[in-house]
Amino acid sequence: MCEQFIARAAEPFRLDALWELAERLERFGIAGFGWGAAWIDDDGRISSHRDVAAFRDDPEREAVGRHETTSALVHLRRPSRLSTLGPPDTQPFDDPAGRYSFSHNGDLLLHREWRSRYRAQGRIRGRADTEVGARWLEDEWRDGESVPHLLGALHDTFGGQANLAVLTAAGGTHHYAGNRENPVFTFRLGGIGVAATALYSLDRSVFRYAAAGATERRLVPIRTTASLDPEGRAVAS
Repeated sequence: MCEQFIARAAEPFRLDALWELAERLERFGIAGFGWGAAWIDDDGRISSHRDVAAFRDDPEREAVGRHETTSALVHLRRPSRLSTLGPPDTQPFDDPAGRYSFSHNGDLLLHREWRSRYRAQGRIRGRADTEVGARWLEDEWRDGESVPHLLGALHDTFGGQANLAVLTAAGGTHHYAGNRENPVFTFRLGGIGVAATALYSLDRSVFRYAAAGATERRLVPIRTTASLDPEGRAVAS
């Protein structure tokens, strides 16, 4: 029952401009079992922060919020299995090569066989299915390949109810909608474009409880990806 969102804008913004949205997604989405964020830093590289504490309880939240960026990804955790709580399974997952950061909401149904393969390679540290998807994406990522295509292929490989989000080192932001139980919406908060999950509510209650001032509200069709362009405008693929 995690919640997550991507954000992008033409002009740099402080991450804490997104903190009200994050706090409300955590509160009304019944998350609060860890959180993390990834963003493009001043050097044009991906920086990230993760903590097993709730977003509302993390003492580093204010320091993280002072960073300026034009692209970000935020994940608010509520795992299906509480036995997976711990740093190795706290999202988002950063690619070891620095190419992207990745997060997931839902379940990856067919992860066990792949887990055995990656464990034999010494590449599994945690217990949750998202890490297995992260290892798959590391191997399948090709420079120049369409990120929406990769996210669709990941879902085809593992199945399940799965929303998938990626922030690339180039500042690209992509949110795949593959969880019928938790729709994805795109919208704008002032000059910042956002694609976010919807509080596990099969309606538009996310705009009442988490993003009341949002404009340009759109539902992302199932099994498609919303990418945010450099202006923060949503582009479907």
